[in-house]
Amino acid sequence: MARPVENKATRSRPLEGQARTEPRDSSASVVYGLGPVLEALRSDSRKVERVAIADGAREHRLTEIIDLCREQSIPFARVSRERLERDLERGANHQGVVAFTSASAYAEIEDVIDASENPLILILDGVEDPRNLGAILRVVECAGADGVIIPERRAVGLTETVAKSSAGAIEHVKVAKANNLNRLIEDLKARNIWVVGASGDATTTIYDWDWRQPTALVLGSEGSGLHRLVAENCDLLVKVPMYGKIDSLNVSVAAGVILFEAKRQRSSDVE
Repeated sequence: MARPVENKATRSRPLEGQARTEPRDSSASVVYGLGPVLEALRSDSRKVERVAIADGAREHRLTEIIDLCREQSIPFARVSRERLERDLERGANHQGVVAFTSASAYAEIEDVIDASENPLILILDGVEDPRNLGAILRVVECAGADGVIIPERRAVGLTETVAKSSAGAIEHVKVAKANNLNRLIEDLKARNIWVVGASGDATTTIYDWDWRQPTALVLGSEGSGLHRLVAENCDLLVKVPMYGKIDSLNVSVAAGVILFEAKRQRSSDVE
């Protein structure tokens, strides 16, 4: 099958210092205080997701923290002291800075893409609910897909709630982060990996696509689905046929339906 003409990927970069707009997760791991946050940023033992700095904090070591965030492309933002302290125990000596860390280490994108000779990859375009992400990781592990790629910003990361919701799958699924999904899609196409987005507006169903080919499935966020540019840059869009009165599925359920159809085709003589 010939590949359709590719769309140009948008190469816009996120604004420096932009904080991820994800729901507050009271189970997320936090590190607070100037020294501990600096060590977390310098260490390879944990991944810092984002950093919050209290308005008015002027400690000279904050400059080093901000510089490290910029070097590592870690979102940081000034917030009110009241907002910062909502994630901490009462009386915690935070010294005006809190780092939110992941519950598991991230893989490199190359590790996900090169995990098998015939990749089946899941890309998430802005999933924000940690329980949904945990359920998706469980689906990916059970379906035997090669891994998950999530955006660097405006999406939930590997929090403790994600880990609990995954029922242990987080320990077995490779999860990588991409700075720009449109650029990632362009790179996947260059590797002859088909990029297939899921959309209720598609005319092709998931049963009409040949999932035996190297494929990256893209699922959108809980509320708005795929971003417009992401949808435009996919090779094609597919949908799960709906037979009831409700016209959409939870994103983790959709992931299960589509990935297991892909594995069914790959393990049988579907023509």
